[in-house]
Parts: sequence; C-alpha cells; structure tokens
Amino acid sequence: MVSAIVLAVTAFLTPGFTISGIWALILAAAAIALLDYLIEKLLGVDATPFGRGLTGFIVAAIIIYVVKFIVPGYDVTFWGAVLGALIYGIINLLIPGRTM
Repeated sequence: MVSAIVLAVTAFLTPGFTISGIWALILAAAAIALLDYLIEKLLGVDATPFGRGLTGFIVAAIIIYVVKFIVPGYDVTFWGAVLGALIYGIINLLIPGRTM
C-alpha cells in the first residue's frame, strides 16, 4: 500500500509519467516490487535509488521504465523514468519503511 502511495505521488510530481486509474496504480506498484525482488535475487543489486548509489538509481529508473510495457494505463517516458527514480528515492527517504 505504501508503494502505491509513493508511486502515485511520484507520478503526480513527474512530467512524462502518468498512471490512469487505481488498478493501473496497484498493478504498477506490484510489478515494481516484483521486478525489484527478482533483480535483487538474481543480480544481487538493490534498486533503492539512494541506497546503492548510482547503480541503484539506474536500476530503479530501468524498473520504472520497463513497467510501462507490463501494465496497461501506466505510461512513462525515458526521462520521466529517470526523474521519477530521483523523486521516488527522495520520497522513499522521507517515508519510513522500504517501498522499492
């Protein structure tokens, strides 16, 4: 639930990043969590934008961008994903708990 709220705020604040509807938001948050889990288990890279430095930031931007091909109603440009990863990381720092 926290991930969905953080994702909604990120999409609201990021140009080039739109989520159409609550179901797209919930599916996108679940897809991001699943991709983060898979990448962490397979490659050992944590996708937290500020937790792992540049590598984590790049992986977070890639995850945010790739979800656009999985979830209908979720659309983000390349630069929107990069800026979204930055905003997502900032919000993640402010809210306790792990969201990505």
